[in-house]
Amino acid sequence: MLLASAGTVGALALSTAGTACAAAISEERPAAGRLKQSVSRWPYGKIPLPEFARACKAMGLAGIDLLQPEEWAVVRDAGLVPSMGYPATRDDFIATGFNDRANHAMLLRELEATIPRAAKEGVPNVITMFGNRKGKSDEEGIANCVEGLKKIAPLAEEQKVTVCVELLNSKVDHKDYQGDHTAFGAAVMRGVGSPRVKLLYDIYHMQIMEGDVIRTVREHLAEIGHFHTGGVPGRHEIDDSQELNYRAVARAIADAGFTGFLAHEFVPTRDPLASLRAAVDLCTV
Repeated sequence: MLLASAGTVGALALSTAGTACAAAISEERPAAGRLKQSVSRWPYGKIPLPEFARACKAMGLAGIDLLQPEEWAVVRDAGLVPSMGYPATRDDFIATGFNDRANHAMLLRELEATIPRAAKEGVPNVITMFGNRKGKSDEEGIANCVEGLKKIAPLAEEQKVTVCVELLNSKVDHKDYQGDHTAFGAAVMRGVGSPRVKLLYDIYHMQIMEGDVIRTVREHLAEIGHFHTGGVPGRHEIDDSQELNYRAVARAIADAGFTGFLAHEFVPTRDPLASLRAAVDLCTV
Protein backbone atom coordinates (compact mmCIF):
# COMPACT_ATOMS: atom_id res chain seq x y z
CA MET A 1 0.00 0.00 0.00
CA LEU A 2 1.27 3.45 -0.91
CA LEU A 3 -0.31 6.87 -0.72
CA ALA A 4 2.55 8.82 -2.31
CA SER A 5 3.79 9.09 -5.91
CA ALA A 6 4.90 5.89 -7.60
CA GLY A 7 8.24 7.49 -8.51
CA THR A 8 10.09 8.61 -11.57
CA VAL A 9 10.40 5.19 -13.16
CA GLY A 10 6.70 4.49 -12.83
CA ALA A 11 5.82 7.94 -14.15
CA LEU A 12 7.91 7.42 -17.26
CA ALA A 13 6.28 4.08 -17.89
CA LEU A 14 2.83 5.61 -17.55
CA SER A 15 3.47 8.06 -20.36
CA THR A 16 2.44 5.40 -22.89
CA ALA A 17 -0.78 4.63 -21.06
CA GLY A 18 -3.23 6.02 -23.62
CA THR A 19 -2.20 3.71 -26.45
CA ALA A 20 -1.93 0.71 -24.18
CA CYS A 21 -5.32 1.43 -22.67
CA ALA A 22 -7.03 1.37 -26.06
CA ALA A 23 -5.32 -1.89 -26.94
CA ALA A 24 -6.31 -3.50 -23.67
CA ILE A 25 -9.96 -2.49 -24.04
CA SER A 26 -10.16 -3.94 -27.54
CA GLU A 27 -9.26 -7.46 -26.47
CA GLU A 28 -11.82 -8.83 -24.04
CA ARG A 29 -10.60 -11.63 -21.79
CA PRO A 30 -12.36 -14.12 -19.51
CA ALA A 31 -12.22 -13.94 -15.71
CA ALA A 32 -8.80 -14.76 -14.33
CA GLY A 33 -8.84 -18.37 -13.16
CA ARG A 34 -9.59 -19.48 -9.59
CA LEU A 35 -8.46 -16.22 -8.01
CA LYS A 36 -10.33 -12.93 -8.01
CA GLN A 37 -7.58 -10.64 -9.23
CA SER A 38 -7.64 -6.91 -8.62
CA VAL A 39 -5.18 -4.04 -9.01
CA SER A 40 -4.26 -1.08 -6.86
CA ARG A 41 -5.15 2.24 -8.41
CA TRP A 42 -2.14 4.34 -7.39
CA PRO A 43 0.54 2.91 -9.76
CA TYR A 44 -1.73 3.77 -12.71
CA GLY A 45 -2.86 7.19 -11.52
CA LYS A 46 -1.99 8.93 -14.80
CA ILE A 47 -4.55 6.87 -16.68
CA PRO A 48 -8.03 8.39 -16.23
CA LEU A 49 -9.99 6.08 -13.98
CA PRO A 50 -12.85 5.32 -16.43
CA GLU A 51 -10.34 4.27 -19.11
CA PHE A 52 -8.28 2.30 -16.63
CA ALA A 53 -11.35 0.50 -15.32
CA ARG A 54 -12.43 -0.50 -18.81
CA ALA A 55 -8.93 -1.80 -19.57
CA CYS A 56 -8.91 -3.79 -16.31
CA LYS A 57 -12.28 -5.32 -17.12
CA ALA A 58 -11.08 -6.30 -20.59
CA MET A 59 -8.01 -8.14 -19.27
CA GLY A 60 -10.01 -10.25 -16.82
CA LEU A 61 -9.56 -8.36 -13.57
CA ALA A 62 -12.42 -8.43 -11.08
CA GLY A 63 -11.76 -5.23 -9.16
CA ILE A 64 -9.68 -2.14 -8.44
CA ASP A 65 -8.10 -1.56 -5.02
CA LEU A 66 -7.30 1.40 -2.76
CA LEU A 67 -9.95 3.81 -3.92
CA GLN A 68 -11.37 6.94 -2.36
CA PRO A 69 -15.16 6.94 -1.90
CA GLU A 70 -15.74 9.30 -4.81
CA GLU A 71 -14.09 6.73 -7.12
CA TRP A 72 -16.21 3.74 -6.15
CA ALA A 73 -19.09 4.42 -8.55
CA VAL A 74 -16.73 4.89 -11.51
CA VAL A 75 -15.32 1.41 -10.98
CA ARG A 76 -18.74 -0.15 -10.48
CA ASP A 77 -19.96 1.46 -13.70
CA ALA A 78 -17.22 -0.44 -15.56
CA GLY A 79 -18.51 -3.74 -14.17
CA LEU A 80 -15.78 -4.12 -11.55
CA VAL A 81 -15.76 -4.31 -7.78
CA PRO A 82 -14.19 -1.46 -5.80
CA SER A 83 -12.29 -4.14 -3.94
CA MET A 84 -10.76 -1.99 -1.19
CA GLY A 85 -11.58 1.50 0.00
CA TYR A 86 -9.81 4.11 2.09
CA PRO A 87 -11.51 5.49 5.19
CA ALA A 88 -9.34 8.64 5.18
CA THR A 89 -6.88 10.68 3.11
CA ARG A 90 -4.47 11.68 5.91
CA ASP A 91 -0.74 12.05 5.13
CA ASP A 92 0.00 10.05 8.29
CA PHE A 93 -2.36 7.21 7.36
CA ILE A 94 0.31 4.48 7.56
CA ALA A 95 2.06 5.68 10.71
CA THR A 96 -1.15 6.29 12.66
CA GLY A 97 -2.62 2.95 13.61
CA PHE A 98 -4.45 0.93 16.20
CA ASN A 99 -1.27 0.09 18.13
CA ASP A 100 -1.59 3.44 19.93
CA ARG A 101 -4.66 3.92 22.11
CA ALA A 102 -4.46 7.67 21.55
CA ASN A 103 -5.43 7.05 17.91
CA HIS A 104 -8.47 4.89 18.58
CA ALA A 105 -11.13 7.58 18.74
CA MET A 106 -10.11 9.09 15.38
CA LEU A 107 -9.65 5.74 13.63
CA LEU A 108 -12.96 4.41 14.89
CA ARG A 109 -14.74 7.60 13.83
CA GLU A 110 -13.32 7.26 10.30
CA LEU A 111 -14.25 3.60 10.01
CA GLU A 112 -17.70 4.11 11.50
CA ALA A 113 -18.40 6.68 8.78
CA THR A 114 -16.91 4.61 5.96
CA ILE A 115 -18.13 1.07 6.64
CA PRO A 116 -21.88 1.70 6.15
CA ARG A 117 -21.17 3.63 2.96
CA ALA A 118 -18.93 0.81 1.73
CA ALA A 119 -21.68 -1.72 2.42
CA LYS A 120 -24.21 0.38 0.54
CA GLU A 121 -21.91 0.87 -2.45
CA GLY A 122 -20.66 -2.71 -2.78
CA VAL A 123 -17.15 -2.23 -1.40
CA PRO A 124 -16.20 -5.45 0.42
CA ASN A 125 -13.04 -4.24 2.21
CA VAL A 126 -11.67 -1.11 3.87
CA ILE A 127 -8.06 -0.66 4.87
CA THR A 128 -6.51 0.38 8.17
CA MET A 129 -3.05 0.22 9.74
CA PHE A 130 -1.21 -1.16 12.75
CA GLY A 131 0.89 2.05 12.97
CA ASN A 132 4.45 2.95 13.83
CA ARG A 133 6.04 1.38 16.88
CA LYS A 134 7.34 4.55 18.59
CA GLY A 135 9.04 2.50 21.29
CA LYS A 136 6.14 0.19 22.12
CA SER A 137 6.79 -3.49 22.77
CA ASP A 138 5.01 -6.06 20.63
CA GLU A 139 2.94 -7.07 23.64
CA GLU A 140 1.70 -3.50 24.15
CA GLY A 141 1.10 -2.97 20.44
CA ILE A 142 -0.87 -6.20 20.11
CA ALA A 143 -3.00 -5.45 23.16
CA ASN A 144 -3.81 -1.95 21.91
CA CYS A 145 -4.70 -3.21 18.43
CA VAL A 146 -6.97 -5.90 19.84
CA GLU A 147 -8.71 -3.39 22.10
CA GLY A 148 -9.37 -0.91 19.30
CA LEU A 149 -10.27 -3.34 16.54
CA LYS A 150 -12.71 -5.19 18.79
CA LYS A 151 -14.70 -1.97 18.96
CA ILE A 152 -15.17 -1.78 15.18
CA ALA A 153 -15.73 -5.52 14.64
CA PRO A 154 -19.49 -5.52 15.47
CA LEU A 155 -20.23 -2.81 12.89
CA ALA A 156 -18.07 -4.57 10.28
CA GLU A 157 -19.90 -7.83 10.94
CA GLU A 158 -23.30 -6.16 10.81
CA GLN A 159 -22.50 -4.40 7.51
CA LYS A 160 -20.61 -7.38 6.04
CA VAL A 161 -17.54 -5.28 5.26
CA THR A 162 -14.08 -6.57 6.15
CA VAL A 163 -11.59 -4.29 7.87
CA CYS A 164 -8.16 -5.27 6.52
CA VAL A 165 -5.09 -4.33 8.58
CA GLU A 166 -1.95 -4.23 6.46
CA LEU A 167 1.37 -5.92 7.12
CA LEU A 168 4.25 -3.73 5.85
CA ASN A 169 8.03 -4.01 5.85
CA SER A 170 10.02 -1.82 8.24
CA LYS A 171 13.34 -2.67 6.59
CA VAL A 172 13.08 -0.76 3.31
CA ASP A 173 9.89 1.26 2.94
CA HIS A 174 8.23 1.99 6.27
CA LYS A 175 10.76 2.47 9.04
CA ASP A 176 9.43 1.80 12.55
CA TYR A 177 6.16 0.24 11.34
CA GLN A 178 5.13 -2.24 14.02
CA GLY A 179 3.00 -4.68 12.04
CA ASP A 180 6.01 -5.92 10.09
CA HIS A 181 5.75 -9.67 10.70
CA THR A 182 2.92 -12.11 10.16
CA ALA A 183 3.19 -13.35 13.76
CA PHE A 184 2.35 -9.87 15.06
CA GLY A 185 -0.68 -9.52 12.80
CA ALA A 186 -1.88 -13.06 13.45
CA ALA A 187 -1.75 -12.48 17.20
CA VAL A 188 -3.96 -9.42 16.76
CA MET A 189 -6.41 -11.31 14.56
CA ARG A 190 -6.69 -14.13 17.10
CA GLY A 191 -7.28 -11.59 19.85
CA VAL A 192 -10.03 -9.80 17.93
CA GLY A 193 -11.64 -13.06 16.82
CA SER A 194 -13.88 -11.56 14.12
CA PRO A 195 -14.57 -12.88 10.61
CA ARG A 196 -14.68 -9.24 9.50
CA VAL A 197 -11.29 -8.12 10.81
CA LYS A 198 -8.48 -9.70 8.79
CA LEU A 199 -4.91 -9.19 7.62
CA LEU A 200 -3.94 -7.58 4.37
CA TYR A 201 -0.98 -9.82 3.58
CA ASP A 202 1.28 -7.87 1.23
CA ILE A 203 3.53 -10.46 -0.39
CA TYR A 204 6.16 -7.88 -1.36
CA HIS A 205 6.49 -6.58 2.19
CA MET A 206 6.49 -9.98 3.86
CA GLN A 207 9.04 -11.42 1.43
CA ILE A 208 11.38 -8.62 2.49
CA MET A 209 10.79 -9.20 6.21
CA GLU A 210 10.51 -12.96 6.53
CA GLY A 211 10.18 -14.86 3.24
CA ASP A 212 8.66 -18.34 3.54
CA VAL A 213 5.57 -17.00 1.77
CA ILE A 214 3.79 -20.20 0.74
CA ARG A 215 4.10 -21.94 4.10
CA THR A 216 3.00 -18.75 5.87
CA VAL A 217 -0.03 -18.38 3.62
CA ARG A 218 -1.09 -21.96 4.28
CA GLU A 219 -0.61 -21.62 8.03
CA HIS A 220 -2.37 -18.27 8.40
CA LEU A 221 -4.98 -18.26 5.64
CA ALA A 222 -7.83 -18.08 8.15
CA GLU A 223 -6.43 -14.76 9.37
CA ILE A 224 -5.87 -13.26 5.89
CA GLY A 225 -8.59 -11.33 4.09
CA HIS A 226 -6.69 -9.80 1.18
CA PHE A 227 -3.41 -10.04 -0.73
CA HIS A 228 -1.17 -7.53 -2.51
CA THR A 229 1.58 -8.42 -4.99
CA GLY A 230 4.85 -6.73 -5.94
CA GLY A 231 8.23 -7.81 -7.24
CA VAL A 232 11.16 -8.13 -4.82
CA PRO A 233 13.38 -6.13 -4.79
CA GLY A 234 12.01 -2.80 -5.98
CA ARG A 235 8.23 -3.38 -6.04
CA HIS A 236 8.18 -3.61 -9.83
CA GLU A 237 6.85 -6.27 -12.22
CA ILE A 238 6.26 -9.76 -10.80
CA ASP A 239 8.00 -11.47 -13.72
CA ASP A 240 11.37 -13.27 -13.86
CA SER A 241 13.24 -10.04 -13.14
CA GLN A 242 12.60 -10.55 -9.41
CA GLU A 243 13.05 -13.30 -6.85
CA LEU A 244 9.57 -14.71 -6.18
CA ASN A 245 7.81 -17.41 -8.18
CA TYR A 246 4.43 -15.71 -8.31
CA ARG A 247 2.73 -18.48 -10.25
CA ALA A 248 3.58 -20.92 -7.46
CA VAL A 249 2.45 -18.41 -4.84
CA ALA A 250 -0.84 -17.79 -6.68
CA ARG A 251 -1.41 -21.52 -7.06
CA ALA A 252 -0.81 -22.06 -3.34
CA ILE A 253 -3.29 -19.32 -2.45
CA ALA A 254 -5.91 -20.79 -4.77
CA ASP A 255 -5.26 -24.37 -3.59
CA ALA A 256 -5.75 -23.24 0.01
CA GLY A 257 -9.28 -22.17 -0.89
CA PHE A 258 -8.87 -18.39 -0.63
CA THR A 259 -12.00 -16.56 -1.78
CA GLY A 260 -10.97 -12.91 -1.38
CA PHE A 261 -9.00 -10.65 -3.73
CA LEU A 262 -5.39 -10.89 -4.88
CA ALA A 263 -4.58 -7.32 -5.89
CA HIS A 264 -1.55 -6.37 -7.97
CA GLU A 265 0.34 -3.47 -6.40
CA PHE A 266 3.58 -3.07 -8.32
CA VAL A 267 5.05 -0.02 -10.03
CA PRO A 268 5.49 -0.85 -13.73
CA THR A 269 8.80 0.01 -15.35
CA ARG A 270 7.60 -0.75 -18.89
CA ASP A 271 4.29 -0.25 -20.71
CA PRO A 272 2.01 -0.17 -17.66
CA LEU A 273 -0.99 -2.05 -18.99
CA ALA A 274 1.17 -4.63 -20.77
CA SER A 275 2.94 -5.28 -17.45
CA LEU A 276 -0.40 -5.55 -15.66
CA ARG A 277 -1.78 -7.93 -18.26
CA ALA A 278 1.31 -10.13 -17.91
CA ALA A 279 0.80 -10.22 -14.13
CA VAL A 280 -2.83 -11.23 -14.57
CA ASP A 281 -1.80 -14.03 -16.91
CA LEU A 282 0.95 -15.18 -14.52
CA CYS A 283 -1.48 -15.43 -11.59
CA THR A 284 -4.29 -17.07 -13.56
CA VAL A 285 -4.17 -20.55 -12.01
